[in-house]
Amino acid sequence: MKELLEKIYAEAQAFGKDATLQMNKGNKAAGARARKAALALMKDLKEFRKVSVEAAK
Repeated sequence: MKELLEKIYAEAQAFGKDATLQMNKGNKAAGARARKAALALMKDLKEFRKVSVEAAK
């Protein structure tokens, strides 16, 4: 679970960096990277929820 959390933190940080670049500088490539990171982040958050529920049982 610790590894999953570290992965989520890293993806959230990458998303924030790329989304900021797109917003501030209009960088289209950064926007594409941010969207890709958002999809990966959603997938990992769903996995975290599943692992968390199992650990709570």
